[in-house]
Amino acid sequence: MLHYMKLWNDSFQAIKDGSKTIEMRLNDEKRSIITCDDIIVFKNVKTNEEIKCLVINIYKYENFIELYKNHDKLSIGYKENEDADPKDMLSYYTIENITKYGVLGIEVKVVE
Repeated sequence: MLHYMKLWNDSFQAIKDGSKTIEMRLNDEKRSIITCDDIIVFKNVKTNEEIKCLVINIYKYENFIELYKNHDKLSIGYKENEDADPKDMLSYYTIENITKYGVLGIEVKVVE
């Protein structure tokens, strides 16, 4: 199955260069149908560039605190000199939606 997602430039570039391997999202209706071997086309919201990625694993958690505990900061998009803080995700998602849906770590690799 083919899925489309938008990404901020920093996250897009990190996935493109292979340093970020896990995209973090809510496990809402749209994302809950993603399975291993699906393709996600990520679109850079700044440049409109697109990359295709193969879904190689899906990790389900109750919240971003659990996700952050189970993955190293580089794989989820932080740089070595940055502090990884689950509260950062509150700029994208509300606590209510995180509680309602749970969260996903979608492990991907670029295929094109």
